[in-house]
Amino acid sequence: MNRNIAVGLFVFVGLVLFTVGLFMIGDRREAFAKHLVVYTDFVNLSGLAKGSKVQVAGMDAGQVEEIGIPDSPSAKFRVKMQINEKLHGLVRADSFATIGTEGVVGETFLSILPGSATAPAVQPNAVLPSKEPTQLTDLLTQAQGTMSDADNAIRNASGLLGSVGGNLNSTLTTARSTISDVDTVVNGVKRGDGAVGVLLRDPKTAEAVRQSIVNVQQTTQSLLDTSGKANALVTDIRSRNFPQKVDDTLTSVRDATAKIDDASTGVQKTVAELTKPDDSGNTLAANLRDTVANVDAASENFNEDTEALKHSLFLRAFFRRRGYYSLNGIAPAAYRKDRAIVSRKNPRSWLEADQLFGESGDSRTELTAEGKSLIDNTFNQYGDSFEGVPIMVEGYDSVGTPVERINVSRDRALAVQKYLRDRYHISALDIGAIGLNSSAPGGTGQTSWNGICIVLFRSAH
Repeated sequence: MNRNIAVGLFVFVGLVLFTVGLFMIGDRREAFAKHLVVYTDFVNLSGLAKGSKVQVAGMDAGQVEEIGIPDSPSAKFRVKMQINEKLHGLVRADSFATIGTEGVVGETFLSILPGSATAPAVQPNAVLPSKEPTQLTDLLTQAQGTMSDADNAIRNASGLLGSVGGNLNSTLTTARSTISDVDTVVNGVKRGDGAVGVLLRDPKTAEAVRQSIVNVQQTTQSLLDTSGKANALVTDIRSRNFPQKVDDTLTSVRDATAKIDDASTGVQKTVAELTKPDDSGNTLAANLRDTVANVDAASENFNEDTEALKHSLFLRAFFRRRGYYSLNGIAPAAYRKDRAIVSRKNPRSWLEADQLFGESGDSRTELTAEGKSLIDNTFNQYGDSFEGVPIMVEGYDSVGTPVERINVSRDRALAVQKYLRDRYHISALDIGAIGLNSSAPGGTGQTSWNGICIVLFRSAH
């Protein structure tokens, strides 16, 4: 008798310690804390993944729960995140989300900047505005563009100086040549050389020639004045230190280009230092892959342990009350055996395939306009009683091979699930889809079916 009491005491103490340990682990991972669910959209995730941590004002506040894949290139990734309810007051309607990294190649996380005090607190399931992250490659591209612009500016300045200098030299050369020619002509006339010298013997002709000489002298004086103005212009340019200023500008541009080159070299050295093999010969990419593989393995083990706890005798009721079962995570075999599913309290609507889908090929899983109308008429019979009630869409197919029936029944259930979610704004947590081949669960009034059955789990309440 004493031995039985000792064994019973030992088992009881072990269960108490196991329960305390479980709650301590769950509290550390915030499994039992209240969370706020919000969404945001990104064009580029930059390495953000499911399970990445979420920070509010630099403080760890939750994690990324789910990432929705866009249907087209123009759409964005829909990121679903959980935020600790204690930090709800910092997340406002004008807050926005962005993606950051710890260091150059550190862990990627989702950062939410607090909004203004005048803005209202964000509502559950709201979509926060986002700011796309800045990529290192974009910064390097901008630096290369700046260097190219600086090089073009240097070339344009050199061409301008060459053009101005060439024009000034050409003007001065022309003026000197003209003055030299006029001087030669005047000296020849004074000496009496050639026909002009003969004409000077005639007083009238001499007078005319003198007058011409006067005109030539006036022209020469004008040319001299022009030459003087040109010299003054050159002197003024030199007095204003224009060439020196151009040289200083070019020097500054060269210094800036050299600094950009140094910065680019530093970045390249940093990247090379980070990506070089470690003491064991493993590269950064290999180490990251090993780390991710270890994290995935640990996460898988934790999920398996948690799943086992969900179905344990002592904790099954607790997890069922906490809502830890997913409608989309139930296997067909377990689904058919669940008493809560086949309960007669659950209203069922059986819809035939030829009334909902096409007749051949891919159209066998695509809803027609008549099919959508039939679903609306069927769902409207429930009124507003479906709100807050878990819904399961069962898919059936009795045509084709067993593999084809499994795939077609699953695709049919998913098509109707998507239509109901979009049409009636039902939460993804409240509606599931499952393919049951052609066999219906026992006790539902049908042995086999070809089409869809919509089930409301009122017995779950």
